[in-house]
Amino acid sequence: MRGAILAPFAGLCLAISTDALAQAELPPRPDDSGTLTFVWENDSFADSDHNYTNGVRLAWLSGTQTPHGLSRWIARSLLNAGDDAVIRRGLAIGHSLFTPNDTQTAAPLPDQHPYAAWLYGEYTALVEQRHEVDQFTLQVGIVGPSAGGEWLQNEFHALIGAGDAQGWDNQLDDELGLIISYDKRLRRLARLGGGGFGADVTPNVGFSLGNVHTNLHAGLTLRIGQDLENDYGPPRVAPSLAGTGYFTPRDNFSWYVFAGVEGRAVAHNIFLDGSLFREDDPSVSSNSFVSDLQAGLVVQFRQTQVAFTYVERDEEFEEQIDPQRFAAVSISRKF
Repeated sequence: MRGAILAPFAGLCLAISTDALAQAELPPRPDDSGTLTFVWENDSFADSDHNYTNGVRLAWLSGTQTPHGLSRWIARSLLNAGDDAVIRRGLAIGHSLFTPNDTQTAAPLPDQHPYAAWLYGEYTALVEQRHEVDQFTLQVGIVGPSAGGEWLQNEFHALIGAGDAQGWDNQLDDELGLIISYDKRLRRLARLGGGGFGADVTPNVGFSLGNVHTNLHAGLTLRIGQDLENDYGPPRVAPSLAGTGYFTPRDNFSWYVFAGVEGRAVAHNIFLDGSLFREDDPSVSSNSFVSDLQAGLVVQFRQTQVAFTYVERDEEFEEQIDPQRFAAVSISRKF
């Protein structure tokens, strides 16, 4: 219900003319240094081990040097970069892992989340203007045994003294995956306070299209703290209510607490629906609308930023009994 109310509201907010916002905001500052970010998401923070159980992502986002080639074409032709825009480009590698509730049963479990893993590389082009950020992302990877989910989970379980997951023979088969995503974030819909301590509300909308994920999404984030102009929120593993993957520190220390909600209208999720090209993949009855609630803390000290995010995700399929709860920890460093 919370997401059903949010989605049209966030869309309306971004449909409003941004002229006043553009006049109120200063042009983005050039930033020669890039940002290296590592994100780890795991449901063990919520004392569970099922459904979306682990995600990692290592990403590099450049500074604002003049782009060339593909990045320049995307920025100018697709993302409508203006004269005062700054442009970043990035690369990332990530891995996500999914299991059923019962990992000690070797037989197929048709009413639980299928076993699956997703190993991918990512390219990003990002345009920051005085009132908004537009981001294009391309992910290419592999779903299935070649993604190494069984090895990764059981090796980690052996390290911590837990038992092996027994049902990986039932995982989704190998398939090349492609996701094209677009996201727009306003600098702020509302603001209280000045350049130091304050609060703001940041809306976002976007979509993802591909044989792994296809969805429309919209969200809002409330932040309260110091130097909110440093970034657009903490990094996450997609699909998620995420920031832009960089920060621009204005002094040696800043912090903020945040809370946000995002709704996603889901047309396809390979990890629940199985392949678009095969009929024999394990699958469950996926829900067409999913929402996330999240809250957490971000702290920046000099050239390093650390974030903790706690997430509650609605049931993603009809057979799911409880919402998914997990947390994300990220560390970002300027170079």
